[in-house]
Amino acid sequence: MWNRRVVLFWIAAALFSAADWAHAILPIQHWQAKNGARVYFVENRSLPMLDVSVGFPAGAAFDSREKSGTASMTNRLLRLGAEGLDEQAIASRLADVGAQLGGQFNTDHAGLSLRTLSSNAEREQALDILARLLARPVFPEAVLEREKARLASAIREADTKPDTLASVTFYRLLYRDHPYSQRSSGDVASVERLTRQDLLDFYRRHYVARHAVVAMIGDASRDQAEAIAEQLTAGLQEGDVRVPDLPPVGALAEPVTRYIAHPATQSHILVGAPGMRRDDPDYFALFVGNQILGGGGFVSRLNEELRQKRGLAYSAYSYFSPLRESGPFLIGMQTQRDQTQEALSLVRATLREFLANGPTEAELTAVKKNIVGGFPLRIDSNRKIHGYLDLIGAYRLPLTYLDDFVANVERVTVGDIRRAFARLDPERMVTVVVGAEDTAAASAVR
Repeated sequence: MWNRRVVLFWIAAALFSAADWAHAILPIQHWQAKNGARVYFVENRSLPMLDVSVGFPAGAAFDSREKSGTASMTNRLLRLGAEGLDEQAIASRLADVGAQLGGQFNTDHAGLSLRTLSSNAEREQALDILARLLARPVFPEAVLEREKARLASAIREADTKPDTLASVTFYRLLYRDHPYSQRSSGDVASVERLTRQDLLDFYRRHYVARHAVVAMIGDASRDQAEAIAEQLTAGLQEGDVRVPDLPPVGALAEPVTRYIAHPATQSHILVGAPGMRRDDPDYFALFVGNQILGGGGFVSRLNEELRQKRGLAYSAYSYFSPLRESGPFLIGMQTQRDQTQEALSLVRATLREFLANGPTEAELTAVKKNIVGGFPLRIDSNRKIHGYLDLIGAYRLPLTYLDDFVANVERVTVGDIRRAFARLDPERMVTVVVGAEDTAAASAVR
């Protein structure tokens, strides 16, 4: 295994070669703006660029069931109109200064992002637009109707595809009445019900200063970064002191299996259960262990058993998707329709073996070497570091999260992995198969 000092040296060297600012692995500066917004900043003077985002607990999990898709549509229309600026004016003014506007949206979190030149004139014009979009959006009726029609059409098309059917069904069966069961885009009926008032109400509840996370990296001083954070959040409403609640995710009481007929040439298979929260104390044991089980590409056990030894699939994979509450643990693959039962049986046997005995010491040593050796590539650009700043802020992770990453990986043991994976019960999982050839026979597979 690599010596930790050697790894840290190469991390620092990689950063230094790309940027002469590397005084530490990742020197994150953190403070609160006057209105309570939390700011995370890394100064990097190597390029005349600035990446900045403002995010909120405003993801798909905060939709109502009747109006699912509200969060996504709110985030989309934030970029398409503010007081005094229609979408053409926004696009034109950003193009004039070479700035790029983007959106962030996932289950828990949503916001806007900006990449701009750091020279004063260009930066100020770009930041002014972002501040206006955040503080004074207008959600134009005509634009909303156009986007509703576009999205409804995209959903109808997606619903004909086996991978979409498998994913939507899996989440609904796994999370049942929990908000995580809802489709982030909404469905056709809920999207068509959306009104401008729905978007305004969602914006006023969730896009508030007290819960804003400003993530920033680039060519700016601390004083400039403080001024930028104040500029971007000054126009936001203060909002409620409490972060919006999400209910805990309950365990599965029994196995659930669903087969969906489809003319696809292959069966699309998903198997899984509730996994872990973003702040789970077993995060690194689960992360490292999953790299061995199914997250490590061609060298993982699932891929070895299903692809290399038996040719049942081009790839088989597994992952944990940690969220504010327990995100999913998921195994996925595609196989020929007449091989569905064989593949499912092998997936379950491989998982049972891993849960019973854990990885070998040789597997653990190899995967640690792979993760640690590849770590510098996780932070080799401003864009990647900016993503981590946003992640750290959104989930209130330690400021030393990246500094400690290598050590946290290295200290994982086989015993840690076995203990952490014990939360998974192979006899109580959700199984979804789209395109099975013989659903009556396949339904007997457990």
